Amino acid sequence: MLSASALAGEPAVLPTSRADLTPKDQARVLAVTMPTTDFTRPEPFELMQGGAGTSRKDINRDAFSQSSANITFEEEGTFKLGNALFRKNWVSSPSSTQASDGLGPLFNERACQNCHLKDGRGRPPEGDAGSTSMFLRLARDAGSAEEKAALADHKLLNFPDPVYGAQLQDLAVPGLEGEGRMRVDYQEQKVTLGDGTVVSLRKPRYTIENLAYGPLDPRTTLSPRLTPPMIGLGLIEQIAPADILARADPGDRNSDGISGRPNMVRDELNGQVTLGRFGWKAQTASIRQQAADAFVGDIGISTPEMPKHWGDCTEAQKDCLAMPNGVQQRLGTAEAPPPVMDLVTFYSQNLAVPARRNLDEPDVLAGKKKFYEMGCIACHTPKFVTMRGTPNKAQAFQLIWPYSDFLLHDMGEGLADGQRVGEATGTEWRTPPLWGIGLTATVNGNAFYLHDGRARTLAEAILWHGGEGQKARDRFVGAAAADRDALIKFLESL
Repeated sequence: MLSASALAGEPAVLPTSRADLTPKDQARVLAVTMPTTDFTRPEPFELMQGGAGTSRKDINRDAFSQSSANITFEEEGTFKLGNALFRKNWVSSPSSTQASDGLGPLFNERACQNCHLKDGRGRPPEGDAGSTSMFLRLARDAGSAEEKAALADHKLLNFPDPVYGAQLQDLAVPGLEGEGRMRVDYQEQKVTLGDGTVVSLRKPRYTIENLAYGPLDPRTTLSPRLTPPMIGLGLIEQIAPADILARADPGDRNSDGISGRPNMVRDELNGQVTLGRFGWKAQTASIRQQAADAFVGDIGISTPEMPKHWGDCTEAQKDCLAMPNGVQQRLGTAEAPPPVMDLVTFYSQNLAVPARRNLDEPDVLAGKKKFYEMGCIACHTPKFVTMRGTPNKAQAFQLIWPYSDFLLHDMGEGLADGQRVGEATGTEWRTPPLWGIGLTATVNGNAFYLHDGRARTLAEAILWHGGEGQKARDRFVGAAAADRDALIKFLESL
């Protein structure tokens, strides 16, 4: 196992082995998470890919909105209250609906659910449909020695645009202009597979129309971010850091071409440098921090964790800072006081992973074998067992199947956004979990994949893999049509 100090260049803050397990339990965990070599039948417990909390409810548009099956009756009530707040529309200040005002002044949406459509993934803007579930991150790398030192000390992830801040907000409260509108133009690219099949990929180009507050800084980069599914986050949070770090190989010591590495970030809730595991670049350490970042960046709502009452407004946006905020002193010092954050965090931690489907069908089993043989599991690690001592017993010691190592990988220039986020470079992305990916169209009514939704099918998503994913991608290109179809069937069963 690699220590955190070897990976981050500073004193280790993470364990390098699992202190929550006895030697007997450790042996059990290693055995059960070992990649299978038997593809003639499903593995034990493979149906329950979210552990005991897996949802066995009917598959429909609400498939991602079910609570963990193993929470208590009282916790189910907490979950429903969190759901209500997740769906709540915030309004601008001042308002007669006290405790609901504080929107913006600049924002992308009025409610969490409006971006995380049915708790699933977003979609790229198309025509006049808007961009409510995809937005642009605005950032630049360090320039001065002082800025480089701040990044090295994990004080910042990058540097926002001096006028527009860390994110483009296309909407604003009455009396204020939105910052601009994202525009996406696609160029079709043809890819010929080994058997002569031609697949059309679309390469996006991003610009901003109608910039309301002058030009962007010439060093600012644009990074599109599609909202990801919400399922299984609480389980991911309880994967032992040592189990994720054990899969890191930043120097590619085994010469397999895969150099996954963690994004070590400063947890803004406790000030410690720790393992990032959430977000497209693994830039966030906890679900609570992820929720706080979304409240302030997407909706313009302050929290105790992020007490920015004017959201992402910068010092250059004087009219924005002159707007009233929604702090109600009788409720606390933030627009979303601690009870709101407690409920939204609990909700986000307990959205269940749906059960597998058709996992014993011959073509699905054949596709699983191809998934392993093509080397996909080098990044998409099938299984983990969560920690024993979890804050909520529902996530404790669960065998889960997220199909991700939660590490950063260089995915090549084709997917590069050119934006540094913490230790993640402009070509690196966190391996996204695959559980639930086969229900994308069922839940969201569309099927867009990758960080910016450029891929319209799972096959297109695979064909965009470059860098460390190039070998697996090339094996997919060269495979027989029946093998490619089987692999897609396997993914659709997750």
